[in-house]
Amino acid sequence: MEHIRGDVSLRNKQSERSEGDADYAERKRRKTETDSLGSCLDQSMESTDVYDTVKYEPSHLSAKHYDTDTTEPISYSLKSLEELLSWKRSDANPFNVATVPLANRQPPLTSMQRKTLVSHDMMGGYLDDRFVQGAESETPYAFYHWQYIDIFNYFSHSMVTIPPVVWTNAAHKHGVLVLGTFITEWTDGGQMCELILAGEESYRTAADRLVQIAHCYGFDGWLVNIENPLSATAVKNTPPFLRYLTDQMHERVPRSLVLWYDSVLDDGALRWQNELNDRNRVFFQACDGIFTNYNWTERSLEWMSTYPEAQGRLGDVFVGVDVFARGEVVGGKYETNKALEVVRKHGFSTAIFAPGWVHETQDKKEFRLNQDRFWGLLSDFLYVHRPSSLLPFVSSFCQGFGKSFYWRGKGKSASSWFNLSAQEPQPLYLSETLEGSGWLRTRGCPHEAWSGGSSLLVEGVIPSTLSKVCARIFSLHVPLASRTLVSFVYKPSESVRVALELQTTDAALCSSEPVQEVRTPAYSPRFWTEITGAPGSGLEMHELVTHWRFTESCGAWTLDGWTVRCLLLELRGCALRDVSLNVSRDGGDQDVPFSCRIGEIVVMDAESLTVPPLSVEDVCLSDILWRRAVGRGEGPQEQLHLNGTLRWRYPAPLARHFRVHWRRLRGPDPRTPPGPLGLVGRCYSSLFRVCELAVPQAPAVLELLVEPVTREGFSVPEERWGRRVLSYVQGEGSSNAQGEGV
Repeated sequence: MEHIRGDVSLRNKQSERSEGDADYAERKRRKTETDSLGSCLDQSMESTDVYDTVKYEPSHLSAKHYDTDTTEPISYSLKSLEELLSWKRSDANPFNVATVPLANRQPPLTSMQRKTLVSHDMMGGYLDDRFVQGAESETPYAFYHWQYIDIFNYFSHSMVTIPPVVWTNAAHKHGVLVLGTFITEWTDGGQMCELILAGEESYRTAADRLVQIAHCYGFDGWLVNIENPLSATAVKNTPPFLRYLTDQMHERVPRSLVLWYDSVLDDGALRWQNELNDRNRVFFQACDGIFTNYNWTERSLEWMSTYPEAQGRLGDVFVGVDVFARGEVVGGKYETNKALEVVRKHGFSTAIFAPGWVHETQDKKEFRLNQDRFWGLLSDFLYVHRPSSLLPFVSSFCQGFGKSFYWRGKGKSASSWFNLSAQEPQPLYLSETLEGSGWLRTRGCPHEAWSGGSSLLVEGVIPSTLSKVCARIFSLHVPLASRTLVSFVYKPSESVRVALELQTTDAALCSSEPVQEVRTPAYSPRFWTEITGAPGSGLEMHELVTHWRFTESCGAWTLDGWTVRCLLLELRGCALRDVSLNVSRDGGDQDVPFSCRIGEIVVMDAESLTVPPLSVEDVCLSDILWRRAVGRGEGPQEQLHLNGTLRWRYPAPLARHFRVHWRRLRGPDPRTPPGPLGLVGRCYSSLFRVCELAVPQAPAVLELLVEPVTREGFSVPEERWGRRVLSYVQGEGSSNAQGEGV
């Protein structure tokens, strides 16, 4: 982009120095990583034992793919042409492959005349978001107003910016496309362009690599940003390069996009136009759209709306809006809505650049408040999209970060955390002024949650002139089963009553029976018989356990004030469209302030309770590294730390997350009984890196276990967990030597 904050170049130089590996070491690493993956996949699944010798050796893991201190997997970029052209799928880090497919939404992107793109540029990129398995962070940046946008672009000044996998997972969950960035800048960028664009063979090779990278890592296209002058030969080959890249992306990645940034002209000069015109139309015609620079005026937009080359493609012109308001621009900061008003007035799409301004420049302790304010100001010029999915629909309103990690209303950790892969389907965040002195607002709140890092707080004042208020929580499209169960977890304030309202589509075709309240099995034998079948129907014990877990808390208050209500709906031909919360006063004619914390909403097919839970299969352990550390206690205590990669098989759509546990089975003293189960961590794919796990000194035997938690939040019996036993002994010559780190 034209405006670059001053700390970027320094950060990039530091990164280049830290990631420079010798050629020999790199070749050795690639061979070792390939061998380790093969050895993992070759492990016998009939035996659960892995044998290893404790040796303190230098790591064979790539510093590009793994943190040099902890061996945690990290997301990365490619900084040179050599890295791009030499990239092979076998070099890809599996931790960086998106695990969430692009969800459907209504209306689909192809039918949208005016689209919204967010380009995320923050301090050079790859901050807390580079840690694939999450990070401890007090004040991270996160985005959660997905219902307003169509496309998310991850921007940095590395030549090939591969979006961190946590962003792709979160965006895809909401039906939002994710674009990486291909950028060249300055003298070095010009030299790279001359090599890439020298001829058909060279530009096709580069484009093929970009397509392979997007396809491998699971994101949806590229923003191409050439910010350096081009020679006559290079500029002549740029449109065919764009056309080839676009065609190949469309062929390999459904619904993908390639966008051009307004920079270079048709004669190769670097001169931002701030519009689509005769000087840059050749690039626009060769791809899916153009992202204009930011220094436009309303007069230039008015002219562009009548420009012949834009006719029929106004929605493919993304008018750039710099939230930092650098240069002569319309709006920006908390007046960005003024820019959007003008853009929409003339029928264009928009590209909102660096909305992380609310985090970088404002009080980070008030981030949620500032973020909601910013997007609330824009909401009049944005369009709400409805995620479209099959049952079950589940959300605990987790925004992907929090002050603690909660499970069923209980805090399970005491530290702040950040992991966008943990983000659940996000609600509509609203702020409304009602008649009189009434008002209504919904916001994410980290101080109490049912599951994850935050709950949804619905708060406001019911004015004296109204008996109730209604807050729309979700707008979606979910076909409902003939027997649909709804679970609603909430915590209301006093003096108000709350009710969940479900609105369906196709009212003429949709019919329903009276709603049944579901309570604990002991008090609802009719429901129990209806769902599980008549006595003696042959249900397995695990099915009865699952049914009990669903109904045991229905209608009950917990010690912390949470209420769980469960409803059985009998429907025909219905699809869920809106989920709202009605809050009504108990009585009186005064203004009534209220708050209601919503912990979770689950909508599921009742028949799914009769399906046996699946088992985790084919757990393997590879890339084992041993480290020595000094533990805490009375005096220095040497500890043995285990690092290793676990892989397993389990259908991703069926799991909300996985818990990885460990326990000591034997050793080092054979007289010591087995140890208790301990939580290692949570993950959101069938891949987990065990990092710095303190284990007993050798010789010893321990067990690593993988517990799936279903989408509906049910625990799976331990006999269906996956497991691997690791038996290890002390290696010769390793007791007094510590190898180097990664």
